[in-house]
Amino acid sequence: MAEARAARRSGRLPFSKMHGAGNDFVVLDLRGNAAAPDAALCRALADRHTGVGCDQILTVEDPREAGSVASYRIWNADGSPSQQCGNGARCIAAWLVRDGAAGDPEFTLDSPVGSHAVTRLADGFQVAMGVPEFDPERIPLRGFDGPRDTYVLGVRGSIIGFGAVSMGNPHALVEVDDIDRAPLETTGVVLQQHEGFPESANIGFVQVESRQRIRLRVLERGVGETLACGSGACAAAAILMRRGRIGREVSVVLPGGTLQIGWAAEDAPVTMAGPATFVFEGEWLHDRDH
Repeated sequence: MAEARAARRSGRLPFSKMHGAGNDFVVLDLRGNAAAPDAALCRALADRHTGVGCDQILTVEDPREAGSVASYRIWNADGSPSQQCGNGARCIAAWLVRDGAAGDPEFTLDSPVGSHAVTRLADGFQVAMGVPEFDPERIPLRGFDGPRDTYVLGVRGSIIGFGAVSMGNPHALVEVDDIDRAPLETTGVVLQQHEGFPESANIGFVQVESRQRIRLRVLERGVGETLACGSGACAAAAILMRRGRIGREVSVVLPGGTLQIGWAAEDAPVTMAGPATFVFEGEWLHDRDH
């Protein structure tokens, strides 16, 4: 932490480039009340041509709750804040283990939406992602007076059926027969921009292969399609489990890798397990244009 403070004072911003199943991040150490990145800096860091390149920026900060080892915040590639990121949570956990701040096999992290129990595994981390919220007001989703297995919206002359849930951030899920032909750039974009989602939403498209395995692609708000979305995997699994389409433990296959999702009971948190990988370390010069 002291080295990071000294680097910041000298006009250098140390960072770690990481990814979880291909969902990639720039991780900044802001412990000790360092200033958070503004939207312009987030966009500059995330740019894949002139910056570091990432889906989201993660900041490691001092814990908010007693007993937690640290907290973290999330910014999308467009500079907007995000409430939740499952792949990011695992990367923050790995970063803290390497740093020495999280030495025990089990510890707690504070995200923007709550505290999460983390378990270190032989090949990654498991994170308790919270209890899914199906009430439309909690998602938020306008125009419906109670939870439904399937919501229907009329959009540009088409009828779109989808499931919806909050995992700390809003998600919609559309089932398809062929995930490779899922209409992310048409149906996904239109649904993401629909007035029924006042905070927009992450739009997932899922193909159920068996009760133990599904394939998923996600259009993330503020980012676009990512190679993996941890909260999206949790959302897809919770919606399909509630419908009885899959079992209580499922492999979610995303373009960047596979996550293991479990949901033991309706009032229990969804758990997500998967890898967290360091890519490289670097320093961003504060005085460069962004």
